[in-house]
Amino acid sequence: MRNLDPLKKRYDDIPIPAELDDVVNRALKASRRKDVQTMKSVKWAVGTAAAAAVIFVGSVNASPAVVHALSEVPVLNSLVKVVTFRDYKVDEGNYNADLQVPAIRDMNNKALEELLNSKYVNENKELYQSFMKQMKQQKGEGHLGVVSGYEVKTDNERILSIARYVEKTVGSTEETLQFDTIDKKNEVLLTLPSLFKDDSYIALISNNIQEQMEAQMKKDGDKVYWIGENAEDGDAFTTIKPDQHFYINNNGKLVISFDKYEVAPGSMGSVEFTIPSDVIANALVSHAYIK
Repeated sequence: MRNLDPLKKRYDDIPIPAELDDVVNRALKASRRKDVQTMKSVKWAVGTAAAAAVIFVGSVNASPAVVHALSEVPVLNSLVKVVTFRDYKVDEGNYNADLQVPAIRDMNNKALEELLNSKYVNENKELYQSFMKQMKQQKGEGHLGVVSGYEVKTDNERILSIARYVEKTVGSTEETLQFDTIDKKNEVLLTLPSLFKDDSYIALISNNIQEQMEAQMKKDGDKVYWIGENAEDGDAFTTIKPDQHFYINNNGKLVISFDKYEVAPGSMGSVEFTIPSDVIANALVSHAYIK
C-alpha cells in the first residue's frame, strides 16, 4: 500500500487560506440580500479557489444560507468525474480481498478533490491493513473476505453522487454504504442538513419513510421493516439520523439510504427510499438540487 502515500502527503500539504472568515461571511451576507451587487460578490467568492476550499472544509455542518447562495450562482458546466484510482486484490484460499479505490478528477477546486481522494485512499488502506491483521491472527483457519467499491448514482450537469460500499464476510456478511453528493457547478460537497431551512426535515422524511414501509409490506409479504408489530426491542425505526445517508438521483429526487440490518432484517440488504419532493418542498433552502 506504499503507492497510496504520495496522495496522502499532497493532501496533508494543502494550505488553509487565510481569508477563510471573509469568504464565509460574504456568502452568508449574500444569501440574505437580493440586490444585484450582493450576487456579484457571491459569484466572486465562489469563483475563487479559496472560497471553494473554505466552503468544503465546513461542509459537514454547512449553513443552509451558504447552500442557498451557491445554488443561485450561474456557473459553466463542470467536467468533474469519478474514475477508479486503484484495485487491490488478495486471493489466498479462504482469504479474499478486492478493494476498489475511486478518485475524483478534473475539479478546479483542488482542495476538495484532494480531500475526497485522500479520504477514499485512507478508507481502503485501513480496510486492507485490518484484513491482513485478521488473516494473520486466524492462521489459516476459517474464512475471511472484504470487498469495497463504488457506484456512480448520479452524474448530470449539476450533481455527482457516489455510493461507496464495503462488504465484510466473517461467517455472515456485513454491508455498509457511504455517499458523497457534489454540486459540480460550484464544486462543493452537499450534506443533508444543508439542504433544509431547519431540522423539520427529519420528521417530514421519517414519517414518509414509515408510510412507504407500511405500503410496501402490505403489497409484498416478503418485505419486512422494523415498524409496528414487526419492531423488536431496540430495533424499531422511528426517525432518520440528522445526517442520514442520502443522494440526489438523476430525476432531482432525494433518496434516503439505510445499511443492512439498520431498519430491516439482513435478508432485505441495504434499502433506500425516494422521498416525494412535495413532502419536503416547503422545508428546502432551494429547489436547485431537488425538483
